Amino acid sequence: MNQITLNEQLITPSKIVCIGRNYVEHIKELANEMPEQMVVFNKPNSAISKELHAFQEEPLHYEAEICFVHQQGKLTGIGLGLDLTKRALQSALKAKRLPWERAKAFDGSAIFSEFIPFDGQFEGLSLKCFVNNELRQAGNVEQMLFQPSSMLSELATFMSLADGDILMTGTPKGVGQVNSGDIFDCQLYSHDTLLLSVQWHAK
Repeated sequence: MNQITLNEQLITPSKIVCIGRNYVEHIKELANEMPEQMVVFNKPNSAISKELHAFQEEPLHYEAEICFVHQQGKLTGIGLGLDLTKRALQSALKAKRLPWERAKAFDGSAIFSEFIPFDGQFEGLSLKCFVNNELRQAGNVEQMLFQPSSMLSELATFMSLADGDILMTGTPKGVGQVNSGDIFDCQLYSHDTLLLSVQWHAK
């Protein structure tokens, strides 16, 4: 089973719960419909990887996200992640009104930074994602259609979260293709304070 690090301790998530279509501008850039309810899909533990790959059967696209670790009914850790997507396959599946798992839940489709303790203060949280020193994505919780503070209560209406499960909260506009050799520098802020930064090299 794959593991993540929270406050220098190893944790084994049973699953990754992802919130899709949560930023208006990202919905527009992919020409998706505005959701009436929170869009939810899962990735298995096998999706977690420490290596960022540019290709798996087809070119992969990146989506940078603010992520949380769930423990004892609360979000106790915060970090950054890349939700990797087989975009061409996803588009084909959506056109046929089929599930996304083949395009979203494949092995190696979730890359995470370390996680640090989270104090429960969502206001002012934001991320920036640079690719080869160019700012590609920037977003904050105030831009989300569904706020992290309400995600747990909504999820509790139909599924259970185990201790160590990861919550990915959606991506802002600016997604794109990963190319071999790309250097990703992602940063997490609370207002103007840098909480953590991470760098990934695409293979």
